[in-house]
Amino acid sequence: MKPAKIIALVFLPSVIALLALNSAHAQQPVWTGSWATAVQIPEPQNSIPPDDLRDATVRQIVHLSIGGNTLRIRLSNAFGTAPLHFTSVHIARPIALDAPAIDPTSDRAILFSGSPEVLVPAGAEYLSDPVAWTAIPLSSLAITFHLDAPPSRETGHPGSRATTWYIHGDLVSAPDLPNAQHVEHWYELAGVDVEAPPSASAIIALGDSITDGHATTTNGNDRWTDVLAARLQSSPATRNVAVLNLGIGGNHLLTDGLGPNTLARFDRDVLAQPGAHWLIAFEGVNDLGGLAQHAASMSPEASQSAHAALVAQAIAAYQQIIVRAHQANIRVYGTTITPYGGSDFYHPGPADEAARQAVNAWIRMPGHFDAVLDFDQVLRDPQHPDQLLPADDCGDHLHPNPAGYKAIANAIPLDLFTH
Repeated sequence: MKPAKIIALVFLPSVIALLALNSAHAQQPVWTGSWATAVQIPEPQNSIPPDDLRDATVRQIVHLSIGGNTLRIRLSNAFGTAPLHFTSVHIARPIALDAPAIDPTSDRAILFSGSPEVLVPAGAEYLSDPVAWTAIPLSSLAITFHLDAPPSRETGHPGSRATTWYIHGDLVSAPDLPNAQHVEHWYELAGVDVEAPPSASAIIALGDSITDGHATTTNGNDRWTDVLAARLQSSPATRNVAVLNLGIGGNHLLTDGLGPNTLARFDRDVLAQPGAHWLIAFEGVNDLGGLAQHAASMSPEASQSAHAALVAQAIAAYQQIIVRAHQANIRVYGTTITPYGGSDFYHPGPADEAARQAVNAWIRMPGHFDAVLDFDQVLRDPQHPDQLLPADDCGDHLHPNPAGYKAIANAIPLDLFTH
């Protein structure tokens, strides 16, 4: 018996030390995304001419969800075919969301391995060094960088619904850029992360133009994800839950539309997001609508077998999303596909509506998603269930207006995001 007592005495201090180490580790801040965007190759009409990005300063404003006292920037050259040289990158507080002026007293240089410049390899994203910064929840951040030469191929996000300014010269610290040109797209940015309490985590909103915010207010931050982020801040139980909008206008589950298809971008836009704990999957209308659009230009219309095959493929894509997210311990909330009857873009008929109903029935079925957000029920017109409520329709019979986006955000139970 004595040897056993001796062994216990020898190991007891080690156990105590290990428990203390684990406790200290559990209290350490964690990196969590506060803002993110899904990158793609901008279409020609959404690109900045290369000569305008030679010896150029680019200033962009993003809207954070959760706060922290330290942050880092994620630059992206994901679709570049050659290394991209950033000579300097700065952050500051914007004076307004629709103008390039910043508060000069807030200007901070961002470093990369201690250097103000960084060469981002082709196809890569690059994290900055941490910088002390009081990031207030739901605040906006101006990110300014200088390029000495344009990207070999731009990496961007066309549907920013936020203004970007660009001008020749290295003006990263300039209080204003009065002669700058401007566009409503983001370029070479992927995310902003904050050091947050250990309980912090992020919701990934994976979707198409309805998530991206088509028909929302430019510089107004009234996408449904913005409304959800504000609601989360209103409750002490969810104030450390971030919302990351990874929507791409025109995105498809199965094929490349505008930007890579959902499964092709899943690793970068979902699994690689810091703090990802929940996924809201809101995709599919462009897959279904694409068949309707094709059928409208053909005679005869798409066959029943074509519709059945598309439904099966969409469901299989959802199953892939669920399995891949669950492997990363991410809970997946499925959303029903909202109505688009009367859309002049897709021209859906009865067979297309039946396909939407079939996919939605699968989404609603217990045992598939961890929870279901029935956006179809929220937005449909009770008198015409294949159409959006007129009060929530932006006018194209496909996308909600700001009131519609607010309605679906308000319908999401916040207790889905408590630990």
